[in-house]
Amino acid sequence: MSEQPVPTEISLHTQSKSLGLTYGDVNYRLSAEYLRVHSPSAEVRGHGVGQEVLQTGKENVGIKAIEPVGHYAIKLIFDDGHDSGLFTWEYLYKLATQQEFIWQSYLNRLKKAGYQRQH
Repeated sequence: MSEQPVPTEISLHTQSKSLGLTYGDVNYRLSAEYLRVHSPSAEVRGHGVGQEVLQTGKENVGIKAIEPVGHYAIKLIFDDGHDSGLFTWEYLYKLATQQEFIWQSYLNRLKKAGYQRQH
């Protein structure tokens, strides 16, 4: 079993509403909207395959706080009141390294649902 990459630095950027993740000398910047719509919570994921709930209207969401959860995850407290998703190191790394693909997939789902993002 390989070890999960653990970020060497996590930084909250309230002005730009984003989270910075550093893995060694590689930096990622994940928007609060991206993290919120991909929250690993039952509210977003549902309780099984095919029960995912498409998140809309999160364009201006921010992150109020970050709380460590043991040695394996963080909990993000969003300013829309959402705080039930535990972002494990494995999931954060996936969100960071596959951001372009995951974000485009989300945009495609929004389009299919007829939702127009507010910029």
